Order: sequence, then C-alpha cells, then structure tokens
Amino acid sequence: MNDTAVQATDRTAVLEVIDGVYRAWAANDADAFVTDYLPDATSIVTGGRTDGRDAIRARFAAMFTGPLRDSSVRDELLSVRFPAPDTAIVNSRSGVQLADQTEPQRWELATWVLVRKGGDWAVAAYHNCPA
Repeated sequence: MNDTAVQATDRTAVLEVIDGVYRAWAANDADAFVTDYLPDATSIVTGGRTDGRDAIRARFAAMFTGPLRDSSVRDELLSVRFPAPDTAIVNSRSGVQLADQTEPQRWELATWVLVRKGGDWAVAAYHNCPA
C-alpha cells in the first residue's frame, strides 16, 4: 500500500474514533464516550481541565445527567494532519445542541490529538475554545 492509501486509511480510522465519541454523546453514554480515550488523556473544555480517562468519564456522566442531558454535537471537520506516523491532529468547528434547540447556541473550535497504540487510534488530548 502506498503512503497516500495508508494516510486515507488512517484518516478514516481517526474520524471513526471521533464519530464514536459523538455517537456516545448523543446517547448520553459516558462509558462509551471515553472508550477510545487513553488512560492519561487530557480534556480541556469550557469550565476547566480534566486529566485521565476515568475523570473525563465522571465529568461527562455528571453533565449527561444534568445540563447536557439529551444533547448532541454538530461537528464540521476543518482538517486532519499526520505530523508523525502514529499521531493525528484533527481540527473542527463544533457546537453543542441542547435537547430543546434546533441549532447550537455557540460554536467552538476544537483540536483533537490522537495516537496509534497497538494498531488502534485513541484520543490523547482534546481542547476547545470559542469560535
């Protein structure tokens, strides 16, 4: 397989990880939400920094039963880069759509850092900021 085909395959796999995170969000399933996070992953979102998959799971479990209950995320891919063979950086524009909304109230710019471990892609870090 040539480099272009490998990169296309990796791109598809990386985006599937992110799609899985958002499917879990829509299901309000905190366990599934962090399935593809590394144990030492970092998440920086409005309200603070969370270190570690277990802490990220706990934070989102609380939000999924509270202010984010029945919410979903609208995500628009901006770019996917592979600065090293087992590292992907994904940028997107996303917005949380609450249950009673037809559009997100605000948009954010997001950066995902994924790494390949044992053949599978996993989230190492996530960060967002207002768009």
